[in-house]
Amino acid sequence: MSTESAAAENESGARPDTDPAAAASAEAEPVSADGAGAGPAGTDDAEAAAGSDGSEALAGRADGAAESTEGAEPTDAGAEAADAETAPDEVAAEAEDGEVDADGTNDAGDAGDAEAASEDGAEKGADVSEAEAELAAQREFRERIAERKAAKEGPIDAGTKLSGTAADLLAAVRAVESGEKPAAAPVLARPEPEPRRDAPASSPAEPVRRPQASVQTGPDPEAVDSVRAVLAEGGAPESLAGPAAAALGEGAGDELRADPWQLLRVSGVRPEQADGFARALLGAECGPDDERRGRAVTVWLLEQAANAGHTALDLSVLAEALGKQGVPDAEEAVQSAVAEGDALIFHDPLEDAPAPAPAADEDGEEEEAERPVRVLVGLERYALAEESLADGLARLLNAAPKDEGSATAGLEEAAAAERGTTAELIRAIAAHRLVLHTGGEAARAEPIAAAAAAGKLGLRVCVAAHSEDGRVRAAELLGPDAPETATATVAGLLAQAEGPGLDRDGAFALDVLVVLDAPQLDVGDAAMLVELLADGTCLVLSGDPGTLWSAGPGRVFADVAAAEICPRIASRTPDFGPIGELVSGIGIGELNQVEAPGKEVVIVPVRDPAEAIHRTVQLVADSVPRAIGVPAEQTQVITPGHGGAAGTRALNVALKERLNPGPGRFGGFDPGDRAVYVTGRGRIRSGVVVGADAEGLRLECDGAPVLVPKEQVEQGAVRHGWAVTGHQAVGVRWPAAVVVLPGDATQALSRPWVYTAFGRGERHLSVVHGADTALPRAVSEIAAKPRTTRLRGLVAAQVPRP
Repeated sequence: MSTESAAAENESGARPDTDPAAAASAEAEPVSADGAGAGPAGTDDAEAAAGSDGSEALAGRADGAAESTEGAEPTDAGAEAADAETAPDEVAAEAEDGEVDADGTNDAGDAGDAEAASEDGAEKGADVSEAEAELAAQREFRERIAERKAAKEGPIDAGTKLSGTAADLLAAVRAVESGEKPAAAPVLARPEPEPRRDAPASSPAEPVRRPQASVQTGPDPEAVDSVRAVLAEGGAPESLAGPAAAALGEGAGDELRADPWQLLRVSGVRPEQADGFARALLGAECGPDDERRGRAVTVWLLEQAANAGHTALDLSVLAEALGKQGVPDAEEAVQSAVAEGDALIFHDPLEDAPAPAPAADEDGEEEEAERPVRVLVGLERYALAEESLADGLARLLNAAPKDEGSATAGLEEAAAAERGTTAELIRAIAAHRLVLHTGGEAARAEPIAAAAAAGKLGLRVCVAAHSEDGRVRAAELLGPDAPETATATVAGLLAQAEGPGLDRDGAFALDVLVVLDAPQLDVGDAAMLVELLADGTCLVLSGDPGTLWSAGPGRVFADVAAAEICPRIASRTPDFGPIGELVSGIGIGELNQVEAPGKEVVIVPVRDPAEAIHRTVQLVADSVPRAIGVPAEQTQVITPGHGGAAGTRALNVALKERLNPGPGRFGGFDPGDRAVYVTGRGRIRSGVVVGADAEGLRLECDGAPVLVPKEQVEQGAVRHGWAVTGHQAVGVRWPAAVVVLPGDATQALSRPWVYTAFGRGERHLSVVHGADTALPRAVSEIAAKPRTTRLRGLVAAQVPRP
């Protein structure tokens, strides 16, 4: 059944420390090509550990676990916002651990703790890829909101001392820190949302598609050469030249020479590495108290926090993290970052703090007391996106009520013909412009059915999903008569490569937009989406609050739900079958025994990572095809991280050796290899390698040819795809799933991760279980890590609760 637990966390749990002994064991007991290997007696086949016995093994490990319901009860998705000060500190400290990979995940499987992957790709029949078009759309969007913000407040000249607004902000910060009454003026002025034209009553003209203009796929070669020369002087790897030139832009070489710590803007570079580079370039001029270092480390810490999902950091947490990085004066470092326009400071009212009692002035008259505030520091681009999203939601909700007309009457009739949650959704669409829908996997059919009902009345509808698999499943439910533009991926919709395109006013040519997998929306994508909606459009955000949060910063779905600004419809449709029963229990913090007469759930206990790899290969290549009837190419392996003795890298090596052995002549790939192409942070396209040439690696993804440029392949944008991380699996389902829980990755487990991973199999779930009691503990005790965001307060301040 669906869960109403707090919105789930990103995979940014504590990183598992690989046990050297376990790694040595894995090397000492390799998996042979035929799948044979050492294993415990009586467990040589999946069937031996299958069915109800396996389920009992899973539930049995929960015996003795704490029966307390702490962390297991559903909570307000936004109630933790004011108490999130401790989480960013952990994120900042953990940011230095683990290698950041091209797909936005690190060795712990943390898809939110990494920089976005390169979004350049190639699609059939287009001059540029969908990802490149999305980048262009993002640049246009950021320019638009930056211009609007500049018109409202005026810029802060870079490189100057604090004055004007920035000086007022810092004065407010000091006042708050000293216990004095802060200035009454808000940190950022909150103007009324700009009016937006209504959606036309009918579709007047052919939607406009974004012209597929040529987009530069890399930095200027001269800039790269300039950066390479500076890197050579400082003893840094030449491989950083391209990423550094792309990050720093025009004049990158001169900028890097003048401020060597700007190297921290390159993904994967840590402060100690930038310090060494700076010492090599500056010599005696280099020191820990250098203003340039403090500013760069401040920005770097904010970037790490954003990678872990935060849109801002509490000032005290940031100051403590700066101290741990050897910055002697944290306040000066923050002031410098603000003065240069790299960061912004906010003081936001504490959302859940009780209202203070009125105080009496000198004349004995009561005056309103100031509410407690929290002082936050954030990167400008996320602040702009969060504010733009709040403005856009307020614009939709504060617009004039819908006119009563034939469409509304038709929706009421359609609702009368439906039952349960679907009927409620249709009525909400008729009456409101923003609707939230929560539910499990089976509940996905409800918003799709509501969209189908609206489409039959002549309304322009589109259902957007997080993944291509989700889009295909939505199209199947809509039926063959639905137009091709009725479904899209969120990325394709934003790139205007899928869906209805724009009308003549520059808004989506839509009356109803349903967004599935809405918890996967980060603040950037959500802001762009809402910016492109006309006032008359109804936005339905649908998702399962038990799944992992977005790979990018923010928790949009949870914050909107917590703000209570629109109807929230909870599905009453349960997820059926043993897998659905198991996952529903996990969602409320219970790891229950389930009956699995058809071997829908199989538990395979293992002692170490080497055995975990052996059993996984055996399940995928032999047991699941033979006992369940699901071929290896339709079985997906899911594990907490890329690294470790049984991470995706080790698992993919073993699975390739068994299922498609070859020399890896195309950059480690052979024709027939399963692969995942990382098109953006938290987004993958699954496919099969079909070949390679001078242009790059050629894949077949969802039946369509895809060319991945050679440069992206070298940067790790393509991985073998037999095994993926939990965050990469969000929004996708396979006929069978094998979830691997090695003993060296238990610190990455949480209730949202287990809930997400265990729900990826439609017909069958095998759990290769080496986590011992860490699994029941994660389910019962480890809920979502809080994220520090501002959206809830921003939108609640503009929209009265209904």
